[in-house]
Amino acid sequence: MVMTRDPETETGDRRPVRRGPLAALAGVAAGAATLGTAELLAAVWTRWLGSAGTSSPLLAVGGAFVDRTPPWLKDWAVATFGTADKVALGVGMAITLTVACALLGVLTWRRPTLGVGAFAAVGVVGLLAVLSRPATGVVDLVPTAIGVVVGVQVLRRLVGMVAGLRTVAAGRPAHPAATTTGGASRRQVLLTTGGVTGVGALGVLAGQLLSTVGQAATRTAQAIGLPTPVSTVSVPDDASSDITGHSDYLTDNADFYRIDTALRVPRVDAQGWTLRVTGMVDEEIEISYADLLEEEHVEALVTLTCVSNQVGGDLVGNSRWQGWPVRELLARAGVRPEADMVLSRSVDGWTAGTPIEALTDERDSLLAVAMNGEPLPAEHGYPVRLVVPGLYGYVSATKWVTELKVTRFDQDEGYWTPRGWAERGPIKTASRVDVPRSGGELAPDADGAVTLAGVAWAQHRGVDRVEVQIDDGDWQEATLLAEPSVDSWRLWTYTWPDAVPGSHQVRVRATDATGETQTEETAAPAPDGASGWHTVDFSVA
Repeated sequence: MVMTRDPETETGDRRPVRRGPLAALAGVAAGAATLGTAELLAAVWTRWLGSAGTSSPLLAVGGAFVDRTPPWLKDWAVATFGTADKVALGVGMAITLTVACALLGVLTWRRPTLGVGAFAAVGVVGLLAVLSRPATGVVDLVPTAIGVVVGVQVLRRLVGMVAGLRTVAAGRPAHPAATTTGGASRRQVLLTTGGVTGVGALGVLAGQLLSTVGQAATRTAQAIGLPTPVSTVSVPDDASSDITGHSDYLTDNADFYRIDTALRVPRVDAQGWTLRVTGMVDEEIEISYADLLEEEHVEALVTLTCVSNQVGGDLVGNSRWQGWPVRELLARAGVRPEADMVLSRSVDGWTAGTPIEALTDERDSLLAVAMNGEPLPAEHGYPVRLVVPGLYGYVSATKWVTELKVTRFDQDEGYWTPRGWAERGPIKTASRVDVPRSGGELAPDADGAVTLAGVAWAQHRGVDRVEVQIDDGDWQEATLLAEPSVDSWRLWTYTWPDAVPGSHQVRVRATDATGETQTEETAAPAPDGASGWHTVDFSVA
């Protein structure tokens, strides 16, 4: 009679050794080695070659996922995670990759050829993702390819250690048969897999740090200096309030919302940056950053709004922008009469289709280089971005802009249009309650009154009236603060005299300068922006 042993455990008077979990750890270590090698090489590769493509497999896979995100999932992600959506995507990718690598480790232990083949197949998926990114060439595949080769070798080596693991009896010497095999101990396997995983994680971290925009961009902008604008703007004192919790008229750069598809902020050297005007023009033009700074700049107060902003949301901000009017550049190129759209392109390949009239009329559409008196922060488009009043960002606010293609809507389309979003994206009139916050409590003053406050916007039309309704009472007109520009938001306040203690509800609505009042009808952000009246539950002490 022939006795067989369970490949998963060996028992008897020996300490059980479960190889399955150790094989899973080997798979995780191999995955970490793959990514650590690829990400570190990708960072060095990009700096060495100066490639505009994406050689990072993590960015490529994440970017490919974002490209295929349906509108409903994008809305859910933004509503759930806000400006931390990229962090959430990164965490989700990390969990998915860890689980997948663990399963591949177990598969390799049970069926080595199939497991190694599956691991290599996942690597091929990463290579295809890299190749799918804008401006990426075959040469950008090298870091990922090397990483996959390293990962396969690590996987085979570590799973081999697990397969040859010797079983150690509790308090006794190793079994003679196990000793003669020269197999590793469980401790050695754990130390090796842990060490490889740690080194791989450090490689990923180092690659990310090397590829992240540092202070060089800011130093370059400061060294070059910004031109003095020929036209400036100022914010009068009566455009702001001192009410605690009320939005500032100008949003601090650090607090300005960021929504885009770039998983890593692009590294753009201002001295090497150029902007091309192509397409339906009399003469194609290319300008450098130095050329742009030599033009006559203006300042403008413009509120930007993300189409994904929910009713009452915070994906909206107001800044003082400085730049050169886009209409002057387009006039220099000579726009042909049949054109009705400009397709702007970012350094990372993202595109926006903007109606031509929004860039050629008298509104302050800018090639912006500064934000609130400072060079553009990297995450907001350094060195140059588009700022277009009156349109949601997905059809206008291209960051890190490198090309303006004059074209037609029936010939080209921006990034989000084929994904179910509206073609033109005019901003809807909207308003928000800042004070009180949802669930907050207001304390009456000596006269028994409480003050409510908020903001309203109708870019390029202006806000003419704001009304509030408390509980089911009549609509009451709020006090509007000064309006330095119809392209930016307007703050409002309302004093409720003789406020009744207890629980209440307030809603707000705005009317723009054309006489149109924002609709009560509730609509989700997709396909052309959210609508409805912002409603807040609160209490009076």
